[in-house]
Amino acid sequence: MCLIFCKAGIVMDIQNQVKNIIIQQGGIAKSADFVAAGISAIQVVSLCNVGFLERVRHGYYSLANHDTVSEEQMLAKLFPKGIVCVESALFHYGYCDFTPRRWSIAIPRSMSRTKLGDNILPLQVYYVQQDIYELGKIYDTFNGVMLAVYDRERTLCDCFKYRARLDTETFNKALNAYANDPGKNLQNLSIYAKSLYVYKKVTELMEVLLNG
Repeated sequence: MCLIFCKAGIVMDIQNQVKNIIIQQGGIAKSADFVAAGISAIQVVSLCNVGFLERVRHGYYSLANHDTVSEEQMLAKLFPKGIVCVESALFHYGYCDFTPRRWSIAIPRSMSRTKLGDNILPLQVYYVQQDIYELGKIYDTFNGVMLAVYDRERTLCDCFKYRARLDTETFNKALNAYANDPGKNLQNLSIYAKSLYVYKKVTELMEVLLNG
């Protein structure tokens, strides 16, 4: 009888330890987080089998029968190098009216594409060369989660850079919304446009919008 209670106590201790780790990690923990705390892979698998843990993707876990992990939490944990961009950034800044069906994220071209293979989020991935990858990168809150996102000026320049991927309505609304945004920074817009080789297109259209 003592053995049964002792085993139950050990299981309970492990569950509490795992729960605390996941909470500390923002709702999703990696296998390495458990290993660092002395919890073996076999114990993690056992907790999945009994319905205590839920496998989010290979090597990542959340608490089962718990508050649903938000897409923002998953994005922050599963894609730490991702930067919210283009359509998702436009929506974040109020430059488009509709919620994108997929998260648009920029990642370095050097990043292995296999790391995106088993994701459970709908993604629109933009592979960006390293020298411009962090240009205009800032951090902002999305549904209570801090994520990397390109600022307004980089986002607008990306609209020109990836013009073929945007429909005309989205493109035009973004330009007009930026032109009317009191928080715009035209100096940074000019700097970014030169770095992204869209300077002529940006200046021609913005001059019409700002002076028209």
